[in-house]
Parts: sequence; structure tokens; C-alpha cells
Amino acid sequence: MPASSPHAVPPVTAHALDNPVWAALSGPHRRFAQSAGPLAARYAPDVAPFNALADPADPRAWADLAALVGPGGTATLAGRFAPPAGWEQVGSLEGVQLVDAGVRAEPAPEAVPLGPADVPEILELIALTRPGPFLPRTVELGTYLGIRERGRLVAMAGERLRPPGWTEISAVCTHPDHRGRGLATRLVRAVAAGIRERGDTPFLHTAATNTGAIRLYESLGFALRRRPDFLAVRATGRPPAASHTTAKSS
Repeated sequence: MPASSPHAVPPVTAHALDNPVWAALSGPHRRFAQSAGPLAARYAPDVAPFNALADPADPRAWADLAALVGPGGTATLAGRFAPPAGWEQVGSLEGVQLVDAGVRAEPAPEAVPLGPADVPEILELIALTRPGPFLPRTVELGTYLGIRERGRLVAMAGERLRPPGWTEISAVCTHPDHRGRGLATRLVRAVAAGIRERGDTPFLHTAATNTGAIRLYESLGFALRRRPDFLAVRATGRPPAASHTTAKSS
């Protein structure tokens, strides 16, 4: 089973948000990374479902990804590219990436921190509202805040990807019985305030078809930066071995 990568990873040379999963896994989230080579990585499977390539145009990166997921294994990637020979696309979702362009960030006094003990209740809310993937250890990626009423978790938002200098706001959701009261707005502003306090800039992703969420985020001060695709790809065979070598331990 792949473990946290011992390899030195190449530095991020493009804008961190052009390849945010790689930038996070080779930077602030390195402790969550698994790798079978220096040019591909993924989050631990119980943390987040995302994989990344250092450079999707590099066949060696795809070879490292194939070694990581194994024959017939699948990977979820962000970007706009076609998988090479030895891979097939099995799913896709058009997304949007929005960045802070003047968000009014401020604390929410009624919000409470969420942690591992809250995961069962978090997963129930996620299953009901479907804001995106959330796994048993996703809560470890950053600060998560919730609003409770009569002890019940009714809304939440938190931090997911952390490319250098940036933090993604994610898992923004409200129980259907409590919508229309601005709970998501207050939580997004509160999470953004915490991100700014440590010197990062907030950003987020959502599906391009989620027009209601996009309107909300734009009204809060987020602006469209790019339109990445989220691709599910499967390794169909054994691709050529990577041309780089890994030093053996003595």
C-alpha cells in the first residue's frame, strides 16, 4: 500500500490555482499525500478523493499515477486535458473556480468549531445536502465551522485544499428545513475571516451547473477565475515505465 511519499517533489512553477491539488499535496498538505513516484500524488483515501499530476503533459507523471492507483484503478483529477494511452475517461464534471475579489469576511459568533467527534453528524448533513465529497478524515484538512439549533447541526462550511497562499472553502451546506436564513452566508464569511487571519486568500470550486451557489458566491464578493473540469479516469493497462529513477536505500 502506498505510504506518504518519501520522494522530493518538483516545485510548483505555474500559478498555484492552475493545479491546486498538486500545489496542496506538494506543499501545506504534504502530510496527507500518498505517492508511488515524484510526479503524481493523491490524498489518503479516507481524507479526500483527489489525485494530481505535477504536469498532465508529462508521460512520466501518468506512469507514476498508474503505479499509485494500480491496474484498473481510478483517479479523480482537475484540469482540462485528455488522458493518454493506457487510460480511459469514465466521468467528467464541468466546474468553476472562484477567488476572493472583495469578500466581507467577518466572524459568526453563533458558529462552533467542528472536529472528529462531529463526523457522524457531519456525514448525515452531507448525505442530505450533497455539497460535494466529504470523507471520515476530511475534517482534518482545516477549520470547519457549524451552526447548531437545539443541539442539531443545521449548517456548516470549512477548509479543504491548501495550495501555498490560498485556502479553499468547501462543504458549504444547510439543512433544507433551515434554508433562506443566511446561514451559509454567515459561515462562508466566517471561514474566509479565519483564512485571511493566517495570511491566505480564500477561493472555492463548485459545479458549473450549480447556478444558485455561483450567484450566492458572486454576491459575497467572489469572482470567476477559471473553468476546470473534474475528470474520473481509469488505468486500463500497464503504461510505459517512467523514465526517471528512484534512488534505492542502502
